[in-house]
Amino acid sequence: MKAVATQHGKVGLTEIERPPLQPGHVRIRTEYSAISPGTEMTFIKRASEKQVIIGYSAVGIVTEIGEGVTGLTAGQRVACYGAPYVRHAEELAVPSNLTALVPDHVNPEEAAFAGLGAIAIHALRIADLRFGESVVVVGLGILGQIIAQIASAAANQVLGYDLNQDRVKSMKQHMAHTYDNQEDLEKSIDTVTGGHGVDSVVLCAGGPGEKLINSSMKWIRDKGKIVIVGDLSMSFNRGQMFSKEAQVLISRAGGPGRYDAGYELENKDYPIGFVRWTEGRNIAEYIRLLAEKRIDIKPLISRVVPVQEAQSAYDSYSAASAVMGTVFKYEQ
Repeated sequence: MKAVATQHGKVGLTEIERPPLQPGHVRIRTEYSAISPGTEMTFIKRASEKQVIIGYSAVGIVTEIGEGVTGLTAGQRVACYGAPYVRHAEELAVPSNLTALVPDHVNPEEAAFAGLGAIAIHALRIADLRFGESVVVVGLGILGQIIAQIASAAANQVLGYDLNQDRVKSMKQHMAHTYDNQEDLEKSIDTVTGGHGVDSVVLCAGGPGEKLINSSMKWIRDKGKIVIVGDLSMSFNRGQMFSKEAQVLISRAGGPGRYDAGYELENKDYPIGFVRWTEGRNIAEYIRLLAEKRIDIKPLISRVVPVQEAQSAYDSYSAASAVMGTVFKYEQ
């Protein structure tokens, strides 16, 4: 079967073996898979001589049920997340813990972003925002915009910030408090919070972090939180952190269960009384938000392209700043 691979900084289709179906897993015929531009472009740039299959977020139709799986049947559409089980590939074998049913009225192209949706939801859980609290989302690529929409759906006061004017214009369709310069952002923070500062800043940017984290220290209230989601170096002023007793936190992927072989490979779920929101439950929550029309991802999808055009899809992120979300479509 065909899959998208990277090697020596290049991207292309390759033939790989059909994945085996293990107990607790389901086989899925992929309809769409979504590019995570921040993670995948970084991975491509760092690619060595070893060929690696990329991708981690998709939607498709269940074709086969593994031993011990309950609650799923062949023919159902599911969203799924998590490498190495979920990839840009024609067929997947995924632990049922990492899937969520997709209702018929939900657009499968939007459901394909379930991985980014789970990551966005987990970042907001790390921020621990409560009803009515405020947050600045920095970096308005597709992940930042999903975070902003979900925070707004949860009745938080959301401010967005990005130097890219196209991204700011895109987010302004949903939220008024969106800025491409720091001075205007800081004026708005004072107005929205009555001069106290926001409850949290969520950083979806990458690169050197000192200037951005130190600025975030000024934007938050006393005992506020800064959550790092992007690939950002963590260097900051201790004095500023001390003055507000600020918390600098990092959000790891889609939630509890990620990177745990027991949860993923062996498909052993955590008891809900001990772990309320797992990686899988966050996937399902993203789908619920779509189903109830609390969020709208369709305007963020810039391109739906055949998987055979993978190289051009990634090239567009290097050349066209207006490209936001990209979905691969698979032949049925």
